[in-house]
Amino acid sequence: MKTKELTKQVRDKVVEKYEAGLGYKKISRALNISLSTIKSIIRKWKEYGTTANLPRGGRPPKLKSRTRRKLIREATRRPMVTLEELQRSTAEVGESVHRTTISRLLHKSGLYGRVARRKPLLKGIHKKSRLEFARSHVGDTANMWKKVLWSDETKIELFGLNAKRYVWRKPNTAHHPEHTIPTVKHGGGSIMLWGCFSSAGTGKLVRIEGKMDGAKYREILEENLMQSAKDLRLGRRFIFQQDNDPKHTARATKEWFGLKNVNVLKWPSQSPDLNPIENLWQDLKIAVHRQSPSNLTELHLFCQEEWTNLSISRCAKLGALSDAVDRTVPGAYTKRSRGVTEKRAELLSEGLFNTLLLSDRGHLGSV
Repeated sequence: MKTKELTKQVRDKVVEKYEAGLGYKKISRALNISLSTIKSIIRKWKEYGTTANLPRGGRPPKLKSRTRRKLIREATRRPMVTLEELQRSTAEVGESVHRTTISRLLHKSGLYGRVARRKPLLKGIHKKSRLEFARSHVGDTANMWKKVLWSDETKIELFGLNAKRYVWRKPNTAHHPEHTIPTVKHGGGSIMLWGCFSSAGTGKLVRIEGKMDGAKYREILEENLMQSAKDLRLGRRFIFQQDNDPKHTARATKEWFGLKNVNVLKWPSQSPDLNPIENLWQDLKIAVHRQSPSNLTELHLFCQEEWTNLSISRCAKLGALSDAVDRTVPGAYTKRSRGVTEKRAELLSEGLFNTLLLSDRGHLGSV
């Protein structure tokens, strides 16, 4: 029968009596401890110089080292493999373990389950185009990017913000009305918006009525583009950014830009993640849905209010982030700094622009 472990104070008394010259038998009788235990305590003290508990080996692992290496290798090679699949693979070799055992193993090796980020599907031609875009702007200054007027369209649904909300609740009250977020089919209706901004702040925000075609797009530009540039004091030589939607690149639209002497930024295809206005759209949607609009009229009204409330500092930060395409260590372009820039261009071509931007701000460390 296993006895209770002796406290450290009792073990220290054994050593004290031993140092005082008492023999094993006398110590055993004085403290009412078995002779074998006395011998074990003193032997450990002589060998390690302490009576404290030493680190123990613990329970032997249920998985063999070869199987552990195989699981880590499989998770590294196939990042989207599930715990169930890994569990079945261990069962096939006769080592059945629980999923939490596999999860702990992967955690120890530095692998954690995370939600996969969504990014545009890039083909070879897209990567090449993005790389050329990055290389063509390697020497651009921060002042150049401050003259860019970023634009885009977005759809905002009445009840369609897919954001997690946390509530304080007691067990078994998850479905109480005050603990749930109401949903309706197709988001309860939506509105389409066109907007623009620069480092100096937000420009016009326009609700798109009806079908958005080339004629409608040129009408929006006619009524809002030049006025936005004027309000933001971008000067006559500002640069307008738009994506490569067919109505944006139509011949009539290009002719309109020519008549108005608008310099249009050449934009790589399949690159919505490069446009910092996407960050503003997310800010806008979060702010609008905090007000809980009940109909499309209120939704549009709240959009206009929150758009004008977006801070200039936020716009300046997003506008400045765009020059991270080519920004390296301040100063002259050395051989090393050109290498860093080239690496950043390659990251951009692979669709990792957001990672590159965050690393420039010190959020992710070195890329």
